[in-house]
Amino acid sequence: MGVYSNTVSFAQYRVNGELPQQQERFEWLSAALQGRIFKSIEQSAEEQTEGWTCTDATDDPAFVAPGEFWRDRYLFFSYRRDQRRIPSALLKAHIGREERDYLTKRPELKRPPKREREEIADRTKLMLLTRALPAPSTVDLSWHMDNGLLTLFSSSGKVMERFEELFGKSFENLRVQVIYPYARAKALLDEADQEKLAALNQAGSDAALDEIQSNCWLGEEFLLWLLHGGLEGEGFKVCTKGQFDIGTPFSAWIDDKIQLQGGGEGGPQKVAVSGSQDKYLEARSALTTGKAISSAVIHLEKDELEWRFALNAELFTFSSFKCPPVKVEREGVEDLSERESAFYERMYLLEAGLQMFDSLLLQFLQQRLSDGWQTRLQEIATWLEGEQA
Repeated sequence: MGVYSNTVSFAQYRVNGELPQQQERFEWLSAALQGRIFKSIEQSAEEQTEGWTCTDATDDPAFVAPGEFWRDRYLFFSYRRDQRRIPSALLKAHIGREERDYLTKRPELKRPPKREREEIADRTKLMLLTRALPAPSTVDLSWHMDNGLLTLFSSSGKVMERFEELFGKSFENLRVQVIYPYARAKALLDEADQEKLAALNQAGSDAALDEIQSNCWLGEEFLLWLLHGGLEGEGFKVCTKGQFDIGTPFSAWIDDKIQLQGGGEGGPQKVAVSGSQDKYLEARSALTTGKAISSAVIHLEKDELEWRFALNAELFTFSSFKCPPVKVEREGVEDLSERESAFYERMYLLEAGLQMFDSLLLQFLQQRLSDGWQTRLQEIATWLEGEQA
Protein backbone atom coordinates (compact mmCIF):
# COMPACT_ATOMS: atom_id res chain seq x y z
CA MET A 1 0.00 0.00 0.00
CA GLY A 2 1.36 3.40 -0.96
CA VAL A 3 0.69 6.78 -2.47
CA TYR A 4 -0.78 5.26 -5.64
CA SER A 5 -3.58 3.63 -3.63
CA ASN A 6 -6.85 5.43 -3.01
CA THR A 7 -6.78 4.13 0.59
CA VAL A 8 -3.54 4.43 2.56
CA SER A 9 -2.21 4.34 6.11
CA PHE A 10 0.58 6.66 7.13
CA ALA A 11 2.54 8.48 9.79
CA GLN A 12 4.10 11.89 9.33
CA TYR A 13 7.57 13.06 10.35
CA ARG A 14 9.42 16.34 10.58
CA VAL A 15 12.92 16.15 9.06
CA ASN A 16 15.29 18.20 11.21
CA GLY A 17 18.75 19.27 10.11
CA GLU A 18 20.42 21.33 7.42
CA LEU A 19 20.20 20.28 3.78
CA PRO A 20 22.90 21.07 1.20
CA GLN A 21 22.41 23.98 -1.20
CA GLN A 22 19.95 23.38 -4.04
CA GLN A 23 22.67 22.91 -6.68
CA GLU A 24 24.40 20.25 -4.57
CA ARG A 25 21.27 18.52 -3.30
CA PHE A 26 20.74 15.91 -6.00
CA GLU A 27 24.25 14.44 -5.79
CA TRP A 28 24.09 14.41 -2.00
CA LEU A 29 20.70 12.67 -1.90
CA SER A 30 21.68 10.23 -4.64
CA ALA A 31 24.83 9.22 -2.74
CA ALA A 32 22.94 8.85 0.55
CA LEU A 33 20.28 6.60 -0.99
CA GLN A 34 22.84 4.55 -2.92
CA GLY A 35 24.76 4.02 0.31
CA ARG A 36 21.82 2.06 1.74
CA ILE A 37 20.33 0.82 -1.51
CA PHE A 38 18.26 -2.37 -1.48
CA LYS A 39 20.16 -5.50 -2.54
CA SER A 40 18.36 -8.70 -3.44
CA ILE A 41 19.05 -11.92 -1.51
CA GLU A 42 17.30 -14.26 -3.95
CA GLN A 43 20.61 -15.83 -5.02
CA SER A 44 21.92 -16.24 -1.47
CA ALA A 45 20.87 -17.91 1.78
CA GLU A 46 20.57 -14.69 3.76
CA GLU A 47 17.43 -14.51 5.86
CA GLN A 48 16.57 -10.84 5.38
CA THR A 49 17.68 -7.58 3.79
CA GLU A 50 16.48 -3.99 3.73
CA GLY A 51 17.26 -0.77 1.94
CA TRP A 52 15.97 2.05 -0.25
CA THR A 53 14.45 1.34 -3.63
CA CYS A 54 12.78 3.26 -6.44
CA THR A 55 9.01 3.18 -6.10
CA ASP A 56 8.46 2.66 -9.83
CA ALA A 57 11.32 0.13 -10.19
CA THR A 58 11.48 -1.77 -6.91
CA ASP A 59 13.59 -4.64 -8.30
CA ASP A 60 16.20 -2.47 -10.00
CA PRO A 61 16.92 0.70 -8.01
CA ALA A 62 19.73 2.99 -9.08
CA PHE A 63 19.09 6.55 -7.86
CA VAL A 64 21.27 7.96 -10.63
CA ALA A 65 18.68 10.13 -12.42
CA PRO A 66 16.33 12.70 -10.86
CA GLY A 67 13.31 11.15 -12.58
CA GLU A 68 13.76 7.97 -10.55
CA PHE A 69 12.96 9.55 -7.21
CA TRP A 70 12.35 13.29 -7.61
CA ARG A 71 8.92 14.81 -8.20
CA ASP A 72 9.13 18.62 -8.26
CA ARG A 73 9.45 19.57 -4.57
CA TYR A 74 9.04 15.98 -3.36
CA LEU A 75 11.45 13.12 -2.96
CA PHE A 76 9.54 9.94 -3.70
CA PHE A 77 11.06 6.52 -3.00
CA SER A 78 10.41 3.38 -0.98
CA TYR A 79 11.72 1.40 1.96
CA ARG A 80 11.98 -2.28 1.05
CA ARG A 81 12.50 -5.24 3.32
CA ASP A 82 12.68 -8.82 2.05
CA GLN A 83 12.59 -11.73 4.46
CA ARG A 84 12.63 -15.49 4.15
CA ARG A 85 10.22 -17.17 6.52
CA ILE A 86 10.23 -20.85 7.41
CA PRO A 87 7.08 -22.14 9.14
CA SER A 88 8.03 -23.33 12.61
CA ALA A 89 6.19 -26.63 12.12
CA LEU A 90 8.14 -27.30 8.92
CA LEU A 91 11.47 -26.46 10.56
CA LYS A 92 10.67 -28.68 13.54
CA ALA A 93 9.71 -31.60 11.29
CA HIS A 94 12.94 -31.38 9.27
CA ILE A 95 15.09 -31.07 12.40
CA GLY A 96 13.36 -34.14 13.84
CA ARG A 97 14.07 -36.09 10.66
CA GLU A 98 17.76 -35.12 10.73
CA GLU A 99 18.06 -36.07 14.41
CA ARG A 100 16.51 -39.49 13.73
CA ASP A 101 18.97 -40.07 10.88
CA TYR A 102 21.80 -39.11 13.24
CA LEU A 103 20.64 -41.60 15.90
CA THR A 104 20.13 -44.38 13.35
CA LYS A 105 23.86 -44.27 12.68
CA ARG A 106 24.63 -44.18 16.42
CA PRO A 107 22.35 -46.74 18.12
CA GLU A 108 24.24 -46.38 21.40
CA LEU A 109 22.78 -42.86 21.87
CA LYS A 110 19.26 -42.04 23.04
CA ARG A 111 19.47 -38.44 21.81
CA PRO A 112 22.06 -36.32 20.03
CA PRO A 113 24.46 -34.35 22.24
CA LYS A 114 23.64 -30.66 22.72
CA ARG A 115 26.34 -29.49 20.33
CA GLU A 116 25.16 -31.86 17.63
CA ARG A 117 21.54 -30.78 18.10
CA GLU A 118 22.55 -27.15 17.61
CA GLU A 119 24.56 -27.98 14.49
CA ILE A 120 21.66 -30.01 13.08
CA ALA A 121 19.25 -27.14 13.74
CA ASP A 122 21.55 -24.57 12.11
CA ARG A 123 22.29 -26.79 9.12
CA THR A 124 18.63 -27.64 8.59
CA LYS A 125 17.54 -24.02 8.83
CA LEU A 126 20.19 -22.98 6.29
CA MET A 127 19.09 -25.74 3.93
CA LEU A 128 15.46 -24.61 4.12
CA LEU A 129 16.42 -20.96 3.71
CA THR A 130 18.19 -21.71 0.42
CA ARG A 131 14.97 -23.29 -0.87
CA ALA A 132 12.65 -20.46 0.24
CA LEU A 133 12.10 -17.33 -1.79
CA PRO A 134 12.22 -14.09 0.21
CA ALA A 135 8.88 -12.33 0.62
CA PRO A 136 9.12 -8.67 -0.43
CA SER A 137 7.57 -5.79 1.50
CA THR A 138 7.74 -2.19 0.32
CA VAL A 139 6.56 1.01 1.96
CA ASP A 140 6.41 4.22 -0.06
CA LEU A 141 7.38 7.60 1.34
CA SER A 142 7.24 11.19 0.14
CA TRP A 143 9.51 13.90 1.48
CA HIS A 144 8.47 17.51 0.90
CA MET A 145 11.81 19.25 0.52
CA ASP A 146 10.45 22.77 1.09
CA ASN A 147 8.74 22.28 4.45
CA GLY A 148 10.61 19.20 5.70
CA LEU A 149 7.44 17.10 6.03
CA LEU A 150 7.96 13.39 5.38
CA THR A 151 5.02 11.01 4.97
CA LEU A 152 5.70 7.31 5.54
CA PHE A 153 2.89 5.24 4.08
CA SER A 154 2.56 2.85 6.98
CA SER A 155 1.22 3.20 10.51
CA SER A 156 2.86 -0.01 11.77
CA GLY A 157 5.03 0.57 14.83
CA LYS A 158 7.64 -1.96 13.65
CA VAL A 159 7.87 -0.44 10.18
CA MET A 160 8.17 3.05 11.64
CA GLU A 161 11.00 1.92 13.94
CA ARG A 162 12.91 0.23 11.10
CA PHE A 163 12.44 3.23 8.83
CA GLU A 164 13.71 5.65 11.49
CA GLU A 165 16.81 3.52 12.05
CA LEU A 166 17.63 3.23 8.34
CA PHE A 167 17.00 6.93 7.75
CA GLY A 168 19.40 7.82 10.55
CA LYS A 169 22.10 5.59 9.04
CA SER A 170 21.55 7.03 5.56
CA PHE A 171 21.37 10.74 6.43
CA GLU A 172 23.70 11.12 9.38
CA ASN A 173 23.28 14.90 9.65
CA LEU A 174 19.47 14.69 9.62
CA ARG A 175 16.96 13.44 12.15
CA VAL A 176 13.32 12.43 11.71
CA GLN A 177 10.80 13.07 14.46
CA VAL A 178 7.31 11.63 14.26
CA ILE A 179 4.66 14.35 14.46
CA TYR A 180 2.70 13.32 17.54
CA PRO A 181 -0.34 15.23 18.90
CA TYR A 182 1.49 17.76 21.11
CA ALA A 183 4.02 18.55 18.36
CA ARG A 184 1.31 18.90 15.72
CA ALA A 185 -0.74 21.14 17.99
CA LYS A 186 2.23 23.35 18.83
CA ALA A 187 3.08 23.83 15.15
CA LEU A 188 -0.43 25.17 14.44
CA LEU A 189 -0.47 27.80 17.20
CA ASP A 190 0.88 31.32 17.40
CA GLU A 191 3.37 32.24 20.11
CA ALA A 192 0.73 33.37 22.63
CA ASP A 193 -1.29 30.16 22.33
CA GLN A 194 1.88 28.06 22.40
CA GLU A 195 2.51 29.44 25.88
CA LYS A 196 -1.02 28.49 26.92
CA LEU A 197 -0.51 24.98 25.53
CA ALA A 198 2.83 24.70 27.36
CA ALA A 199 1.01 25.42 30.62
CA LEU A 200 -1.11 22.30 29.98
CA ASN A 201 1.87 20.14 29.03
CA GLN A 202 2.02 17.29 31.54
CA ALA A 203 5.39 15.96 30.40
CA GLY A 204 8.38 16.32 32.69
CA SER A 205 10.80 16.80 29.78
CA ASP A 206 10.80 17.72 26.11
CA ALA A 207 11.56 14.12 25.08
CA ALA A 208 9.14 12.93 22.41
CA LEU A 209 8.16 9.74 24.25
CA ASP A 210 7.45 11.70 27.44
CA GLU A 211 5.33 14.26 25.59
CA ILE A 212 3.39 11.47 23.86
CA GLN A 213 2.67 9.42 26.96
CA SER A 214 1.98 12.37 29.25
CA ASN A 215 -0.35 14.23 26.91
CA CYS A 216 -2.79 11.55 25.81
CA TRP A 217 -5.50 13.96 26.94
CA LEU A 218 -4.93 16.10 23.85
CA GLY A 219 -5.96 13.50 21.28
CA GLU A 220 -8.68 12.10 23.52
CA GLU A 221 -10.27 15.49 24.17
CA PHE A 222 -10.02 16.42 20.50
CA LEU A 223 -11.98 13.32 19.48
CA LEU A 224 -14.57 13.91 22.21
CA TRP A 225 -14.96 17.51 21.04
CA LEU A 226 -15.42 16.36 17.43
CA LEU A 227 -17.85 13.60 18.43
CA HIS A 228 -20.05 16.16 20.17
CA GLY A 229 -19.64 18.82 17.50
CA GLY A 230 -20.51 16.43 14.69
CA LEU A 231 -23.71 15.33 16.40
CA GLU A 232 -24.71 18.94 16.99
CA GLY A 233 -24.18 19.74 13.31
CA GLU A 234 -21.36 22.15 14.03
CA GLY A 235 -19.89 23.70 10.89
CA PHE A 236 -16.17 24.05 10.25
CA LYS A 237 -14.01 26.24 8.04
CA VAL A 238 -10.51 25.89 6.64
CA CYS A 239 -8.18 27.97 8.81
CA THR A 240 -4.73 26.59 7.92
CA LYS A 241 -2.67 27.08 4.76
CA GLY A 242 -2.90 24.48 2.02
CA GLN A 243 -4.84 23.48 -1.06
CA PHE A 244 -8.12 25.19 -0.10
CA ASP A 245 -8.66 28.89 0.53
CA ILE A 246 -8.91 30.12 4.12
CA GLY A 247 -12.57 30.27 5.13
CA THR A 248 -13.69 27.43 2.86
CA PRO A 249 -16.53 25.58 4.65
CA PHE A 250 -16.50 21.81 5.13
CA SER A 251 -18.26 19.19 7.23
CA ALA A 252 -16.67 16.77 9.70
CA TRP A 253 -18.03 14.08 11.97
CA ILE A 254 -17.17 10.80 13.70
CA ASP A 255 -19.02 7.65 12.72
CA ASP A 256 -18.70 3.95 11.81
CA LYS A 257 -16.17 2.92 14.46
CA ILE A 258 -15.12 4.29 17.83
CA GLN A 259 -12.69 2.61 20.24
CA LEU A 260 -12.59 3.61 23.89
CA GLN A 261 -10.39 2.52 26.76
CA GLY A 262 -9.95 3.27 30.43
CA GLY A 263 -9.31 1.79 33.83
CA GLY A 264 -11.69 -0.66 35.45
CA GLU A 265 -11.83 -2.86 38.52
CA GLY A 266 -9.99 -5.64 36.70
CA GLY A 267 -7.51 -3.34 34.94
CA PRO A 268 -7.66 -1.44 31.64
CA GLN A 269 -10.80 -2.12 29.65
CA LYS A 270 -11.55 -1.53 25.97
CA VAL A 271 -14.87 -0.92 24.26
CA ALA A 272 -15.47 -0.91 20.50
CA VAL A 273 -18.55 0.68 18.97
CA SER A 274 -19.08 -0.22 15.31
CA GLY A 275 -21.62 0.65 12.67
CA SER A 276 -23.37 3.84 11.69
CA GLN A 277 -24.40 5.77 14.81
CA ASP A 278 -27.38 7.99 15.54
CA LYS A 279 -27.13 9.21 19.13
CA TYR A 280 -23.90 7.39 20.07
CA LEU A 281 -25.64 5.90 23.11
CA GLU A 282 -23.14 3.08 23.66
CA ALA A 283 -20.15 5.40 23.28
CA ARG A 284 -21.72 7.99 25.59
CA SER A 285 -22.38 5.33 28.20
CA ALA A 286 -18.71 4.26 28.11
CA LEU A 287 -17.53 7.87 28.31
CA THR A 288 -19.58 8.50 31.45
CA THR A 289 -17.74 5.63 33.18
CA GLY A 290 -14.38 7.34 32.73
CA LYS A 291 -13.27 5.79 29.45
CA ALA A 292 -11.70 7.93 26.74
CA ILE A 293 -11.74 7.67 22.96
CA SER A 294 -8.51 6.03 21.82
CA SER A 295 -9.31 5.96 18.10
CA ALA A 296 -12.18 6.88 15.83
CA VAL A 297 -13.15 7.03 12.18
CA ILE A 298 -13.40 10.63 10.98
CA HIS A 299 -15.36 11.72 7.92
CA LEU A 300 -14.60 14.94 6.05
CA GLU A 301 -16.76 16.36 3.30
CA LYS A 302 -16.34 19.36 1.01
CA ASP A 303 -18.87 19.86 -1.76
CA GLU A 304 -19.20 16.35 -3.21
CA LEU A 305 -15.73 15.19 -2.18
CA GLU A 306 -15.30 12.88 0.80
CA TRP A 307 -12.35 11.78 2.93
CA ARG A 308 -12.44 9.08 5.59
CA PHE A 309 -9.76 7.78 7.99
CA ALA A 310 -9.17 6.23 11.39
CA LEU A 311 -7.16 8.44 13.75
CA ASN A 312 -5.05 7.08 16.61
CA ALA A 313 -5.48 9.51 19.51
CA GLU A 314 -2.12 8.79 21.15
CA LEU A 315 0.18 9.10 18.12
CA PHE A 316 -1.92 10.81 15.43
CA THR A 317 -1.18 8.07 12.92
CA PHE A 318 -3.72 7.73 10.14
CA SER A 319 -5.11 4.34 9.10
CA SER A 320 -7.29 3.47 6.10
CA PHE A 321 -7.13 7.07 4.88
CA LYS A 322 -9.50 7.10 1.91
CA CYS A 323 -9.37 10.04 -0.46
CA PRO A 324 -11.76 10.85 -3.29
CA PRO A 325 -11.06 8.28 -6.02
CA VAL A 326 -8.52 8.84 -8.75
CA LYS A 327 -9.24 6.98 -11.99
CA VAL A 328 -5.68 5.87 -12.74
CA GLU A 329 -4.64 2.81 -10.73
CA ARG A 330 -1.03 1.76 -10.20
CA GLU A 331 -1.32 -1.50 -12.13
CA GLY A 332 -2.59 0.37 -15.16
CA VAL A 333 0.01 3.11 -15.14
CA GLU A 334 2.83 2.42 -17.60
CA ASP A 335 3.97 5.76 -18.99
CA LEU A 336 6.23 7.86 -16.75
CA SER A 337 4.16 10.99 -17.33
CA GLU A 338 1.01 9.12 -16.26
CA ARG A 339 2.73 7.89 -13.11
CA GLU A 340 3.82 11.41 -12.27
CA SER A 341 0.32 12.72 -12.93
CA ALA A 342 -1.15 10.07 -10.62
CA PHE A 343 1.39 10.93 -7.92
CA TYR A 344 0.61 14.65 -7.98
CA GLU A 345 -3.15 14.06 -7.91
CA ARG A 346 -2.85 11.67 -4.95
CA MET A 347 -0.65 14.09 -3.04
CA TYR A 348 -3.05 16.96 -3.74
CA LEU A 349 -6.00 15.00 -2.33
CA LEU A 350 -3.98 13.75 0.63
CA GLU A 351 -2.76 17.23 1.52
CA ALA A 352 -6.27 18.65 1.09
CA GLY A 353 -7.60 16.12 3.60
CA LEU A 354 -4.81 16.89 6.04
CA GLN A 355 -5.44 20.62 5.64
CA MET A 356 -9.02 20.07 6.80
CA PHE A 357 -7.81 17.85 9.65
CA ASP A 358 -5.35 20.51 10.81
CA SER A 359 -8.13 23.09 10.58
CA LEU A 360 -10.27 20.91 12.86
CA LEU A 361 -7.41 20.53 15.31
CA LEU A 362 -6.70 24.27 15.32
CA GLN A 363 -10.35 25.13 15.95
CA PHE A 364 -10.39 22.66 18.83
CA LEU A 365 -7.21 24.16 20.27
CA GLN A 366 -8.56 27.68 20.02
CA GLN A 367 -11.57 26.62 22.07
CA ARG A 368 -9.53 24.46 24.44
CA LEU A 369 -7.18 27.34 25.26
CA SER A 370 -9.91 29.97 25.57
CA ASP A 371 -11.94 31.15 28.56
CA GLY A 372 -15.02 29.56 27.01
CA TRP A 373 -13.73 26.00 27.33
CA GLN A 374 -15.50 25.38 30.64
CA THR A 375 -18.80 26.29 29.00
CA ARG A 376 -18.12 23.82 26.18
CA LEU A 377 -17.17 21.15 28.72
CA GLN A 378 -20.48 21.68 30.49
CA GLU A 379 -22.33 21.30 27.20
CA ILE A 380 -20.49 18.04 26.53
CA ALA A 381 -21.18 16.78 30.07
CA THR A 382 -24.89 17.57 29.71
CA TRP A 383 -24.95 15.72 26.39
CA LEU A 384 -23.19 12.69 27.89
CA GLU A 385 -25.60 12.52 30.81
CA GLY A 386 -28.62 12.85 28.52
CA GLU A 387 -30.64 9.99 27.05
CA GLN A 388 -28.86 6.72 27.81
CA ALA A 389 -29.25 3.31 26.29
